Parts: sequence; C-alpha cells; structure tokens
Amino acid sequence: MRRVHGFTLIELMVVVAIIAVLAAFAVPAYSRYGYRARRTDGQELLLRIATAQERYYATYNKYGALAELGFADPALSDNGFYSVSLSNQTASTYLATATPRSAQQSDACGSLQLDGMGTKTSAAAGNVSNNGSCW
Repeated sequence: MRRVHGFTLIELMVVVAIIAVLAAFAVPAYSRYGYRARRTDGQELLLRIATAQERYYATYNKYGALAELGFADPALSDNGFYSVSLSNQTASTYLATATPRSAQQSDACGSLQLDGMGTKTSAAAGNVSNNGSCW
C-alpha cells in the first residue's frame, strides 16, 4: 500500500487551537494600543490650551475663556477623539478637561485633565497619574 503524505484532522485542529490562543492575547493588546495612540490627540489639545492660557495670563494677568484664547467652546481635537472644556476657572486658575468622544469613549483612562498648576490627572487615576499610564 502506498503512503499518502499530508496532515491529519487532529494536527489541523491543534494548529487552529494555537492560532486561537495567540489571537486571544493579540486582539486586546492591539485595541489597547489604539486607545493609547488616540489619547495623544486629547493630550496635545490640552497642552495647546495650557500654552494659550499662559500667553493670555502674561498679557492680561488672568486666565481666559476658550473663546478668548481662540478656541471653540467646547474645543475639538484635531482628529475629533476629544472635546475640551474649561471649568473651575478664576482669574488665577483653570481646569481643562478633555472628554473622550466616538471611538475613544471606551478608553480605560476616561477624561484627561490639566489644571493651571500643570497637574495632569485622568478619570481612571482620580489623582496624579503615575508612571505615565494615562498621561
């Protein structure tokens, strides 16, 4: 009898199981990478607003509203993943909050915040984020 070369069904099922296990680890890691990459959209807008606030403060000796800084209210990030609004604003301080929108809404970090003292926080941390996890 002549021997036929090929794969058995068991061998194919083992390969499929290995691929499934690898995919189970790869897909969540890739989606977390996507959130982290899109998070820079909100961080960049917050830093632009903070820079504009400091320029405004140097000129008028008080912090300004978004409209006075040349931004819409709420300000949308370049790619549209975050909208930024100001709260707790006085002449000597402000709190800018970047709220996630569209594809970024499921991000574990949630809203990003930057205040007049340069303190960077996120909704997930609830306090100053350590080790650059959300900032």
